[in-house]
Amino acid sequence: MALKSTRQSNYPEWYQNVITAADMAEVSVSPGCMLIKPWGYGIWERIQRLLDNRIKDTGHENCYFPLFIPLQFFQKEAEHVEGFAKEMAIVTHSRLSMKEGKLVPDSPLEEPLVIRPTSETIIADAFSKWVESYRDLPVLINQWANVVRWEMRPRLFLRTREFLWQEGHTAHASYEEAEEETRKMLGVYAEFMENCMAMPVLQGRKPEHEKFPGAVDTYCVEAMMQDGRALQAGTSHFLGQNFAKSANIQFQSNQGKLEYAFTTSWGVTTRLIGSLIMTHADDEGMVVPPQLAPWQIVIVPILKNKAKTAEVLEYAQKLCDSLKSQTFEGERIRVKVDTRDRDSVDKNWEWVRKGVPFVCEVGPRDMEKSAVMVRTRTRINTPEAKAILPIDTFAATIEQRLAEYQQTMYAVARARRDANIRTDITTAAGLKEYFANANVWMEDGDKPTVSFVRGKWSGDAASEEIMKAMRISIRCIPFDQSETEGECLLTGKPATMDVVYARSY
Repeated sequence: MALKSTRQSNYPEWYQNVITAADMAEVSVSPGCMLIKPWGYGIWERIQRLLDNRIKDTGHENCYFPLFIPLQFFQKEAEHVEGFAKEMAIVTHSRLSMKEGKLVPDSPLEEPLVIRPTSETIIADAFSKWVESYRDLPVLINQWANVVRWEMRPRLFLRTREFLWQEGHTAHASYEEAEEETRKMLGVYAEFMENCMAMPVLQGRKPEHEKFPGAVDTYCVEAMMQDGRALQAGTSHFLGQNFAKSANIQFQSNQGKLEYAFTTSWGVTTRLIGSLIMTHADDEGMVVPPQLAPWQIVIVPILKNKAKTAEVLEYAQKLCDSLKSQTFEGERIRVKVDTRDRDSVDKNWEWVRKGVPFVCEVGPRDMEKSAVMVRTRTRINTPEAKAILPIDTFAATIEQRLAEYQQTMYAVARARRDANIRTDITTAAGLKEYFANANVWMEDGDKPTVSFVRGKWSGDAASEEIMKAMRISIRCIPFDQSETEGECLLTGKPATMDVVYARSY
């Protein structure tokens, strides 16, 4: 029961098909926005829970700041404003009134309010009130919130005018401490993405022209999607004293001097769900890692024999209770018995398309044998997809099965990523030829023909225009530099810096 479009036939359409078939989200009546449905939001809740635990483990506390930010706050930081100006939504009136049978804006505000595109300015203002002495530092906070950026080409989970995110903000007494914080939180993201999302990432620094507006340095985690394109999965920004100076975040040092604090900010968004889809989904639908699956196991009772209905339901519940008594990664295993009055085949395929790791069928025959039929999602359409197992054996081994499932998903994604990082292109002419001829998919297979290219960059100012013409970008300057010399793949000049070139989302 493959989707209408495959990855090879039409990748963008396939992506939308996965979301629709898995019932994760839909386009909202509010232009440019999305309605996140229970299965999609359930995945976001798992992301929130697991990442929130990691953030709190590093000493940060959650709080909440207003959605509306006075325009004057943005005017204090010119570079920051310029970076977001075209994406800002502004509130200019406080109410509506009826005129000639139509509702029209009324009561103009004395000062327009910006609907939060990011929170550096309003949080910096708060820090300026909270911080007086070096004893007040560091300040380590985090918030889960919604954001509005006026996206002109929306796409579910990738670019929408309103989206959900996590943003951390900190203030420190020294450059070194703030820089260490920036790198540390990037590492938290990378560990979460690899161990929970089963998505391998590259860590590095953004080039000067790709930095967050107002930042001294921006660090990023970049992931490769199945079509070989890059997706920026998260960023961590070292802001230096830029925002501290514009918001007057000053403190008295232990030497009695008045100094400006050093600040950081870092965040991820519901774009993580888009990256999850494009990393793991297949032509049958969504595939969700056990760590993030709202339901790790769904039990579908076979109720064709009405006389046996009560017994089968009792048997299914017994299996459910046995599985729930087990743990995986320190949490009770999440199990659902699907008792809806629908055909069991339809229910089976619904959960397959949603990407549930294990779908179990139990009927009168299984009950007689004290067995369960287990369908493994990652093996769909293969002889190994289904297995009839003793019910006690399945329950006793479920933690191991989930762990192996999670590890296999990561291993498959990592092998695909590693196989598609080109290091054999060493000249500017070679890079230009490669991306000129790179299509999305080969006609005779499932290997993407566009991939990451790791090579040299001179840092030349002309690079941006060259990349724009080639429709590529520098995704990151990897932390693991080779320190060798070669030819810049954009200008042909001598260069020592390693970067990753790619097409991106």
